[in-house]
Amino acid sequence: MSTQVTTAFVKQYSANVQLLVQQMGSRMRNAVTLETGKVGEEVFMDRISATAPQKVTSRHADSPLISTPHDRRRVTPIDYDWGDMIDNPDKLRMLIDPASAYSANAAMAMGRAMDEEIIGALKGSAYGSTGDSATSGSSSSSSIALPAAQKITSVTNTYAVDGETVGNQQPLTVGKLIHARKLLGASEADDYDVNGNSNLFLVVNAAQLAYLLTSTKVNSADYNQVRALVAGDLNQFMGFNIIRTEKIPTTSGTEEYSGSASDKVPQVTSVDEHYVYAFHRRGIGLCVWEDIVARISERPDKRFSQYIYYRMTLGATRLEEERVVQIMCQDAAVDKS
Repeated sequence: MSTQVTTAFVKQYSANVQLLVQQMGSRMRNAVTLETGKVGEEVFMDRISATAPQKVTSRHADSPLISTPHDRRRVTPIDYDWGDMIDNPDKLRMLIDPASAYSANAAMAMGRAMDEEIIGALKGSAYGSTGDSATSGSSSSSSIALPAAQKITSVTNTYAVDGETVGNQQPLTVGKLIHARKLLGASEADDYDVNGNSNLFLVVNAAQLAYLLTSTKVNSADYNQVRALVAGDLNQFMGFNIIRTEKIPTTSGTEEYSGSASDKVPQVTSVDEHYVYAFHRRGIGLCVWEDIVARISERPDKRFSQYIYYRMTLGATRLEEERVVQIMCQDAAVDKS
């Protein structure tokens, strides 16, 4: 049970339970391919590859038989749950019932866990079956990593604009977004839905979004219909729907030192590097066995204290490597002088 609930006891300066800063639930659930109602130890999301017609070269020829390639991606369920308890004597000392605040806190935590599963599918290995195993229901599968061709490194800046330097380690730049659009477009992974809305998403943290906002191409009304610096935010650019989250992993940098032991001069060789992901909605699949379930009840074994419980079961996978681009970005310019 919570041992910190006493901090919310009635005081003259406090009449409410406030939720401290945190990501308010899932931000990525609606950006991926969602399938619900799953059962079993694991499920497969089936895929078919493109085919081509054959030319008719003679009259009364045999009907064509073109074999459509099938394969599938495996999704393994992950269980999550959350629980906390409120003692009845504690409730008597508070001006409000804390159960609603605890429930909201739990729901937000479950949403963040959902995003972590999706981000794990973006950066991790997928597991798939091909050939006979794909059509026979076999659970055998092989590990499929995101290929190097779908990764833009921190030193890649082929399409430098706005005075950006080509070839040096860079934060998130317009040039890198152009490169990501090129990779997605070359794979025909840049289509729009039936309502004309983009199916492309860019998952980025606050640090790299701040670097992007320094570009005149982003904050100028000539290039961006959203006045990013006026609003202090950026929700769309270059066809990407931008999702900001701090759940993206970061690699820590190191420092080297030169000189004698008594007079060492720090020489920064690398700094924090951040992952940014550009992807198409159909590039990531989210399977839900059981959506978020909430229970609030009394616990007879705990003097009938109120118990708040949340659970869910889900899993995510990368469906197509061609629909996902990983962009490595530096947190700051590297100083090797």
